[in-house]
Amino acid sequence: QVQLVESGGGLVQPGGSLRLSCSVPEFISDAHYVGWFRRAPEGFSSISCIGMTDGTLYYGDSVKGRFTMSKDNAKNTVHLQMNSLKPEDTAVYYCAADRSDYYCTGGGPGDFMEYWGKGTLVNVSS
Repeated sequence: QVQLVESGGGLVQPGGSLRLSCSVPEFISDAHYVGWFRRAPEGFSSISCIGMTDGTLYYGDSVKGRFTMSKDNAKNTVHLQMNSLKPEDTAVYYCAADRSDYYCTGGGPGDFMEYWGKGTLVNVSS
């Protein structure tokens, strides 16, 4: 079974920062898109996405300018640096991968991404 593993969640005060990491199987570092998602009423919403081959980036409107996604193909890991956190950022953050960029870049609900992690909780509270 293919498994992605998230880490780095926790409790942080408003205005603070956290860095999430997602370890992916080696084959995903080749020709896949990896994204960070959080649950919304309409389904999983894409927060950010990165192309593991070409490094192309996508950010959802709610996190642009605050979150930065990066990758380390040698370590089969992606990161999400979250700055200026707000209470509304509180959620379980899931890492997911797919061979297509469509759902990863917000083309539709992320529920259709092929591979998933179990999630890590981010709680922004004073």
